[in-house]
Amino acid sequence: MKINLNYKTKVISLLLILIVQNAFAQKPENKLWYRQPAEKWIESLPVGNGRLGAVVFGGIEKETLGLNISTLWSGEASTTNEKTTGLENLPKIRQHYFNEEYTEAEKLIEKHLLGNKENYGTHLPMGSLFLDFGIDAKKVSNYKRELDISKAIASVNFNLSGIEYSREVLASHPDDVLIIGLATSKKKALSAKLHFKTEGIPFETLKISENVFGIEGDAFETVHSDGKTGVHFFTAIQVFKCDGEVLVSNKGIAIKDATEVELRICGYTSYVHKNPKDRTLKQLYALEAKSYDKIKKKHIADYQALYNRVSLSLGSESSEIPTDARIKKQETPEGDPQLYALFYNFGRYLLISGSRKDSPVPTNLQGIWNDNFACNMPWTCDFHLDINTQQNYWLTESGNLSECHEPLFNLIEGLVEPGSRTAKNLYGCPGWVAHVVTNVWGYTAPGWGLGWAHHVTGGIWIASHLWNHYEYSLDKEFLKNRAYPVLKEAALFFNSYLVEHPEKGYLVSGPSVSPENKYFSADGKIFSEGMGTVCDAVLIRDLFNCCIEASTVLGVDKEFRKVLEENVKRLQPLMIGKYGQLQEWLEDYEEAVPNHRHTSHLIALYPGSQINPYETPELAKAAEVTLQRRFSQPNWEDVEWSRGNNINFFARLLKSEEALKHLHGLVKENASISLLTYSRGGIAGAAQDIFSIDGNFAGACGISEMLVQSYNNEIYILPALPESWKDGEFKGVCARNGFELNICWKNGELYEVEVLSKNGQICNLNHNTQRISLETEKGGKYTFNNRLVKTRNSFK
Repeated sequence: MKINLNYKTKVISLLLILIVQNAFAQKPENKLWYRQPAEKWIESLPVGNGRLGAVVFGGIEKETLGLNISTLWSGEASTTNEKTTGLENLPKIRQHYFNEEYTEAEKLIEKHLLGNKENYGTHLPMGSLFLDFGIDAKKVSNYKRELDISKAIASVNFNLSGIEYSREVLASHPDDVLIIGLATSKKKALSAKLHFKTEGIPFETLKISENVFGIEGDAFETVHSDGKTGVHFFTAIQVFKCDGEVLVSNKGIAIKDATEVELRICGYTSYVHKNPKDRTLKQLYALEAKSYDKIKKKHIADYQALYNRVSLSLGSESSEIPTDARIKKQETPEGDPQLYALFYNFGRYLLISGSRKDSPVPTNLQGIWNDNFACNMPWTCDFHLDINTQQNYWLTESGNLSECHEPLFNLIEGLVEPGSRTAKNLYGCPGWVAHVVTNVWGYTAPGWGLGWAHHVTGGIWIASHLWNHYEYSLDKEFLKNRAYPVLKEAALFFNSYLVEHPEKGYLVSGPSVSPENKYFSADGKIFSEGMGTVCDAVLIRDLFNCCIEASTVLGVDKEFRKVLEENVKRLQPLMIGKYGQLQEWLEDYEEAVPNHRHTSHLIALYPGSQINPYETPELAKAAEVTLQRRFSQPNWEDVEWSRGNNINFFARLLKSEEALKHLHGLVKENASISLLTYSRGGIAGAAQDIFSIDGNFAGACGISEMLVQSYNNEIYILPALPESWKDGEFKGVCARNGFELNICWKNGELYEVEVLSKNGQICNLNHNTQRISLETEKGGKYTFNNRLVKTRNSFK
């Protein structure tokens, strides 16, 4: 929609809008749209620029925008999160476990190893902006709200008594501003009153000038901090263009008899800027020389430079029906494949909108959008390192959005210093460590509750994203200067933290948990901590192996490499239990919570590759048994992130229809009509559904894994293609070792695959039982038919 038009061109503009909308109707995989406003937060449509975010309800009488800033956090940094008595009690705890004295061990852990929460804090929503239009919704016709994910623009259009009303919302990354554009087809037909309120954090509103309204406050709360610590924030709303009357007071803004209005919103916090008010006003005033058209054009170009790298179409014809109706109609997994393409594309949209190269912090449990539920739960709206934050970035490399990984890298690097303090003070070890949760303040101690808190490998799991980036890019400078220094320090810690099991002789980690599961001891009691949890062994093995490879590539640390090579051989192996399942602990314990949502030991299957159907078929079968045993429980804990996990698991197991079933379950049962995923009420202490963005990212990544997989120097084409996805195209998807692929299939069979080699590596390409190994040149493009016979190649 075009804003700031002369009235004489309004009719032409509206006709052009209809033409564009009609053209987009042919691209159902690129838009979400509805015939009614959102009734609740989870149904609203998100926009964001990597730092500043909003959700748009699309109301008629009253528009509501939930506003957020990514750095709006309560709490503060602390140097006293670790217990001072942990180190002296660590040997006692381990000996208790080796003696099978579990009760005594957990008592000591609770007393000496758990962290001090102090002013841990949480991410908070800034509040809601309300625009009251005084419109009678009963008289409205042709209502439509839409999110165009190819342009990152939300819009609302409707007709009232022959007058066309239009609304457009975008969050510009290059100009760092949120813009709301309002227009009507009749002169002076638009009036509105604007006011703002928070969800409980202290604030005040004030008149800045005749056209600028200010909001100032503090991120204070009492659930996760003392109500006195947190960042200071300032946000300004500027009426930049309005041909009607404008009245700004310290209570809000009143607009009367306008044809078009442009509102510009900007806000910052003291997390980055010492004086957020000055920074906010400076940014707004600096944009006054730029028209809406110029900002919008630059916004679209900036966004599409990332979004247009990849496209996915699953080929089916989709009738032009609203998104909520499409979801409701999706009664079976096979129904509307193009809806899954939309879900994938929406995942990339959320990643671009929430995490940019220059974003000050990475995507938390809810991204830059916040429904005010997670931050009031015991588990907080923070960075969970037992899977959720990892899932947020699974899509980054394969989805050709490598730059979006940068904020996470910054967070990881920021954990090394406080993590070194935790390693030294709590365990007496060199290197660094982080556990189950962290925040923008650099928290690295264990959590504060027995059963979930002591996930000692949470730090190396999140740090594996550094290695993941290297695997895709083969950027040696990144490996040398950023990835290897962090990973080496983590390896130093675990090389010291591991101990030899007195009976089995393996090097084992512990005490630690398998998040957040529990087991029965031989005497029938329930415990959560132990020595030799399998997820620890998997993550430490991967850590040691990548450090071995990195030191070889870089030609450094030969002696340390030898130590790691010897110790990796002594780690506990993956084992199959009495039910044919993959064991979750060193001992074949009976599961105390067999319906549990966490399956942390299956990290070996995904995102790792220690288990795969080609090289370890017996372990792959055991992983499948593990999953099916969970699902067979009548009260299996089905949540958004576990559904996303399962898509990836079954894709790696080459079980296409099982992967599709869980994708359908995610979209149908764990996502709203907006396609935003949520954790269902009744699980993990939640009384209501709570938005959690990890399901969006994990699910989108699962779709990618169904179509392309790359690990252990191999690329697999259409490894888990469902029968119902008969025709499709997947362009721009990335694979490890610096490859980019365009894939086309018809009638369920591969038609053609094109491979771009970015680094000139050997390309090992697999499809069904066929495999080729091709030496490539940097910049070369190679095209293969359905039998992987090369049909042409070209070079830059």
